[in-house]
Amino acid sequence: MRQEDSLERLGRRDSRWIRHKYGEYAGHPDGGLDGGAGLDRDEAGSVEILLEEGLENGGKHARIATVSPTPSKRAERESSPTYGLSRLYMAGIPPSSWIASWRERLFNLTSTSSFEYTAVEMNDRSVAEFHATEVQPRKISMQDMAGGIDIGGEGVEITNAKPIFIMEKEETSNSAASLSSFEDDEPTEEEKRTLRKVADRLPWSAYLVAMVELCERFTYYGLSGPFQNYIQNSYNDPSELPGAIGLGQTAATGLTDFFQFWCYVTPILGAIISDQYLGKYNTILYSSFVYLTGVLILFCTSLPTAIEHGAALGGLIVAMIVIGLGTGGIKSNVSPLIAEQYRGTKQTIRVEKNGERVIVDPGVTIQRIYMIFYLCINVGSLSSIATTEMEKHTGYWTAFLLCLCLFACGIVILFAGKRFYVLRAPRGSVIVHSFKAMWIGLKNKGNMEAAKPSYQEEYGRKDKTPWNDLFIDEVKRGLVACRVFVFYPIYWVVYSQMLNNFVSQAATMELYGIPNDIMQNIDAITIIIFIPIVDRIVYPGLRKIGIPFRPVTRITMGFVFAALSMAYAAIVQHLIYNAPPCYNAPLACPAANDSDPNKIHVAVQTPAYFLIGLSEIFASITGLEYAFTKAPPSMKSFVMSIFLLQSAFGSALGIALAPTAKDPKLVWMYTGLCIATIITAGLFWVLFKKYNATEETMNALEDKGEKAVAATEVGATGGHSHIAEAA
Repeated sequence: MRQEDSLERLGRRDSRWIRHKYGEYAGHPDGGLDGGAGLDRDEAGSVEILLEEGLENGGKHARIATVSPTPSKRAERESSPTYGLSRLYMAGIPPSSWIASWRERLFNLTSTSSFEYTAVEMNDRSVAEFHATEVQPRKISMQDMAGGIDIGGEGVEITNAKPIFIMEKEETSNSAASLSSFEDDEPTEEEKRTLRKVADRLPWSAYLVAMVELCERFTYYGLSGPFQNYIQNSYNDPSELPGAIGLGQTAATGLTDFFQFWCYVTPILGAIISDQYLGKYNTILYSSFVYLTGVLILFCTSLPTAIEHGAALGGLIVAMIVIGLGTGGIKSNVSPLIAEQYRGTKQTIRVEKNGERVIVDPGVTIQRIYMIFYLCINVGSLSSIATTEMEKHTGYWTAFLLCLCLFACGIVILFAGKRFYVLRAPRGSVIVHSFKAMWIGLKNKGNMEAAKPSYQEEYGRKDKTPWNDLFIDEVKRGLVACRVFVFYPIYWVVYSQMLNNFVSQAATMELYGIPNDIMQNIDAITIIIFIPIVDRIVYPGLRKIGIPFRPVTRITMGFVFAALSMAYAAIVQHLIYNAPPCYNAPLACPAANDSDPNKIHVAVQTPAYFLIGLSEIFASITGLEYAFTKAPPSMKSFVMSIFLLQSAFGSALGIALAPTAKDPKLVWMYTGLCIATIITAGLFWVLFKKYNATEETMNALEDKGEKAVAATEVGATGGHSHIAEAA
């Protein structure tokens, strides 16, 4: 390989090794950044390479690296005064933050060039020398992205200089399989059309966030699983079903729908607090203590003595409100937080061990992250197996105590892992500015381009626009997601049937000693079994044969499965109404003796839960993915809360349907939901299938936005704001 080829390869691939966005380099003696690569040879024959990928967020991507002679010329290099100072200079980044890269070892071993890639940690003296003799003459503008001023060398940890192989620490998420090749170039358009797309390896901090969510969902479903019986049946009920308050099915369905509604309205508040004031981590932490307080109230008022003295209903309502507030702060932030742990934004080429060239796709990686996230949610939801058994045999207070203990464990995990998380700092008034931008668009007949500063300059500035054009592009992308979410309330009405009316339906069937509310766990078991199958076999198989199965298609498929679930539930209800002894008045005729159900086995319900589980894999998981990938970087929590808000609207519709949730109207209720969901699926597909074609284009905006940083850097680096930049 010729020397020029080696330099070209290093220039082409350096962004995965040494990229760092930090201000603007004004020029270079050998042509600087305008030519794409400036070269400066020192006395030892080392060649310094400056590379530029173009403007981004108002600053250039500037990177300086040095390649040095191979071992055959090492003696010449060692005799040079500059030996030991071959360097990777990343404007002001502490050397203690750099880590070893086996990929660079592989590059050095496999390259036959007369040059090798050499990088060492620098001590404070060498940084100062380099800054004084080479950096200052280039007239560096050391302005960070938020407009602040940084001094070269400040914050650099003094270390003993020693040769190491270096990689920027955000590269730790790269797949081990990628080490089988040093082909890390971005794919061409032809390669994007022909090569298979695969997910990258996930950072372990993502699994840590998933464990926190598992504990929270364990608590949520462990509490809500027994709620229908807790509210519907009386304490020591003659039917021998567990209970505490005795308000009946209609009131129980209404209260459980209210709880779900409240838990999915409050994420709006949690998102605003997070995106503007506290950040995701702090919002989750403080909300967790609020949540814990609510669970404690529920536990205390579910003790037998409290139920006997009439405290159960009041305690339940207060607990629902407090838990809902805590849920809002957690749900709107934990979903985007887990995806932010992965920091890749560009597609890259990787050669697998079998020689196959594939594209490592951030979009596919995010899809896998939410598959794993949802898997953890449903592992946690299996808590209702334990709590429904405990309500029947040991009392509600033991079930709620178990939830209290597990949630406390989740807080411990959240607190202990703080220093490992990748976080974005809050952005102040970004949500306010987003609504202002949308108002400008509405005033211009829905034309969001009118909110761009460039548009205002061209057509006469009529409105203040304290942001840049990219910010408006990101808001438009977020609005695409919000339009897609409009159809979700119908889906969530169907989903909520599993939590209330399916439980009541099971109570009218032959149970053979099992709790009537344990059947809902079939949904979670279905999801746990089929998520790995879909993620590892179905989706990759479809991609391999050229079927991308994009988000709008997946969501439509989820709606169809939900409709099939309602159709099956209507059939089951019809079978119940045609079975003795009470036919269309289960448990309400003299022949029932207040406890004899209609003669149909509860296992007949199983396919309804199975179909809802499949629908969640396609509709719910993809909704989370869509909310994250289409949201502007500084509004991830807010757009996620808009998605969660659709569940609240679904619960509101469920409350409106509650009067029909009684015998003998249930067949028509399920049939109506089936028809409504099928119509929704058809309209959804017709209106939004066009977004499948622009999926990758919309996702590409993520690479132009701000980047997340490690938790330990948030206070120091602040972060970039499109608004600060424009100002």
